[in-house]
Parts: sequence; structure tokens; C-alpha cells
Amino acid sequence: MRPVKVAVIGAGPAGIYAADILTKEHESATVDVYDRLPAPYGLVRYGVAPDHPRIKEIVKALRRVLSGDRLRFIGNVDFGTDITFEQLRKHYDAVVFATGAMADRPLDIPGIDKKGSHGAADFVSWYDGHPDVPREWPLDAESVAVIGAGNVALDVARMLAKPADEQLTTEIPANVYEGLKANRVKDVHVFARRGPAHLKFSPMEFRELSHSPSVDVVMTEEGFEIDDAGQAAIQAAKSTKLVVDTLLKYLEKEPTGAPHRIHLHLMQAPVEVLGDESVTGLRTEVMQYNGDGTVSGTGEFKEWDVQAVYRAVGYLSSPLEGLPFDHATGTIPHEAGRVIEDGAPKEAAYVTGWIKRGPVGLIGHTKSDAKETIESLMADLEALPAPAGSPDELLAELRAAGVDLTLFDEWERLDAHEMALGEAEGRERIKVVSREDMIAAGRATAAEAAATA
Repeated sequence: MRPVKVAVIGAGPAGIYAADILTKEHESATVDVYDRLPAPYGLVRYGVAPDHPRIKEIVKALRRVLSGDRLRFIGNVDFGTDITFEQLRKHYDAVVFATGAMADRPLDIPGIDKKGSHGAADFVSWYDGHPDVPREWPLDAESVAVIGAGNVALDVARMLAKPADEQLTTEIPANVYEGLKANRVKDVHVFARRGPAHLKFSPMEFRELSHSPSVDVVMTEEGFEIDDAGQAAIQAAKSTKLVVDTLLKYLEKEPTGAPHRIHLHLMQAPVEVLGDESVTGLRTEVMQYNGDGTVSGTGEFKEWDVQAVYRAVGYLSSPLEGLPFDHATGTIPHEAGRVIEDGAPKEAAYVTGWIKRGPVGLIGHTKSDAKETIESLMADLEALPAPAGSPDELLAELRAAGVDLTLFDEWERLDAHEMALGEAEGRERIKVVSREDMIAAGRATAAEAAATA
């Protein structure tokens, strides 16, 4: 095998797994993993709720990969702004795009754009300390609606319902703690348009919904319907059965009188956000099964007194400059990971992760996805023309153009700085939020880092 140099765009699990597989499959491959942020790990760092430390354990495995001899992390480089595909192609044999999905999928109902109506992804980015979002979040509603039946909806509901002091064992930065401390929410209403057997919750995350002593999970029999398709789903998947079992426990459990409540509403489809300029309510339609697992409206409507609405109906990828994009699916067209443009493979361009298959599946599913893409890249290598330049020449070009790129050793110093901040308060970590502070912490000397911790 001839030596090969590959650029991966996106340092989340999908990009890092692709880099790992390539360096294991090709003994002469070197990979540069680019990210627009100074920190790696993508949605593991900026998409997982801070009170889910077990999920964040995957960071340890990702770090081992990034610290490999033939991999290099290059942060604070924005594809499409700081760098183009044509530039990358001049200096690498191939480019793998793994930019994931950070935007909210739209919900096309009247009133969804009113003040007080939010995308769940934006809220997640705020409480996870993403550097590119505002530092404050409006939490003045006492009753809120969360639309969605997946894990993000659970995270949003839990973060809205739990008191701020219960988050002081997590990595939330000071601005998030202050925001949550001012939170006025008493009741969180979670709406799912289908019944118990069709919820997309993970069993563990669903059980954890009731772990706070300050939160009651309230479930009634209304909407607790299981049709033949639902029964088949329960028999086919252990995870579905566990979710339904947890629902039954919530149904049977008596409220404790906790100051905060999460209400679960099944077979309720949102049809309109109410209010003049700001949210004053949500109208839903009661649903019924059609006999084949699908549901349709009954014509019976309900109105819920809420002052804020969060839509958690899925993530959406963003188009990338110079690459084809299917706006209907929110993905880059591909065949086995090869980017398809005008009906043919685009030379040296590959894709993996959510921007390849859509925002579905858990983190572990990205491994098999990345393997398919790397197999396609390996099969194409002999036919790919070698690049004229080198990765180091490209980094020199970027620096000369004023791109303030960061490397893995700078991330490790930032990582150590965050852990030192946490240790001072009895926590594992406290996140640094602003991009400027992240870069500065990564470049601080040991003495400077100790003085600011």
C-alpha cells in the first residue's frame, strides 16, 4: 500500500471512528481530523446532557484514538469559511466528511415561531456550554411543553425540571448554573403522537427520569394504548418491553408531592402553538391507531396552558460548501460512503455519520457506518491521483491566512484546565465556554494554568 494522507472533517465519534479504522486497515495511512471548535468529541461534548456521565465515558475511548501516532487533531478550523474542499484535495489523497447534525429539524405547525418556542438542539447547546450560542437562556415559564418521543426530549424535560443545585455535581459552567437557578418551571409536559410501544426512549434514560427527589413523573391511562403492531414491537425488542414496563411503573406510582412534575402525554399530536406574539398554550389532537401501527387524528382537540414550547423532533445536518446536499433528508447523497454528485462519485470525497445516514441511531452505530465508508475509500485508493502538496504545507497556508488553529496538545491543556477547575469545587470538570478562553487555556503554561484554576 502506498502512503496515504486523509483529512477527516468533524472530530465527533463518526469522524474519529473513521480515522481509527483507516489507520488500522492501512499501515501507511496518516489522518488529520479537523473540527470547527477548539475541542474534539462533537455531540459527546456538546449534545449529551451533563447529568449523563456514563455516556460521556466514551470520551476515554475517543481520546485514545486521537492520541495515536498517525492521527492529528486540528481544531478551530471551519470548513467552508477557513478551508475548502479544493484546498484539502491539493494536500490530501481523500477527504471524509463527518460533520454530524447540530440544527433542529423544523416542525411545520402554526405558531411554531412565536417568542417562547425553542428548538431542543439550541437549548442543549446552551446547557452544554457550546461556545457559539448565547450565554443566557429564557427560563421564565412555569409550565412548558416538550414535543418529541426520543432521548433528547427526555434530556430537555429533565434539565428543565431538576433544580440547579442538583446539577452542581456535573460539568455545567457558571452561566448555565445561574440560568437554571433562575428557572421558574414547575410542570413539564412531554407529548408523543403515538403510544407506549412506539416511544424512542432508551430504557436507562427513561428510568432516570424519576431519579431526582424533586421531580414526580406523572402518567395517566389516557393514551396508554397498545395495538397489534405495538404488541409485536414489544415481543420483538427487549428495549421496547423495558420502556413499556417503566411506563407501567410510572402509571402505578403515586405522586410524592415533589415541587416539580414531568407529565407524559401519549397519542397527542401538536397542531398549533397558541398566543399572539408569545406562547400562551399548545393545541394537540388526540390520535387513534389505524390498525397497521400508524396513527391518525380523531378530530378531538385539547389545549394546554404552557408558556414555552420545546420541539425535540430530531436533529438536522447543514449543507457543506462545494458538496451536494439532499434538503429533504438532510444528508449528503452517497453510495456506500462515496459522495455522489450529478449521478457519479465525486473524486476523493467520502461521508460518514449522521450527515451520511441521517440523525438516527446511538453513538455505537457509527462504527459500522464508518467501516463501510473506509472500505470504499480503501477500494478507491489506487485510482486516486496523489495530492500535489502536503498537510503541513496546508497548515502553514492556514496560519498565514490568519486561521488560529489549535492542535491536540492544546486540547489536552484545555482538558486539564477544565478538570482543575472542577477539582477546586469537588467536581470532575467545569467547562470553559468562550472560544477565546478555550484557546487561551490550551496555550497557557503550567504555571499560568495553575494560577487560574
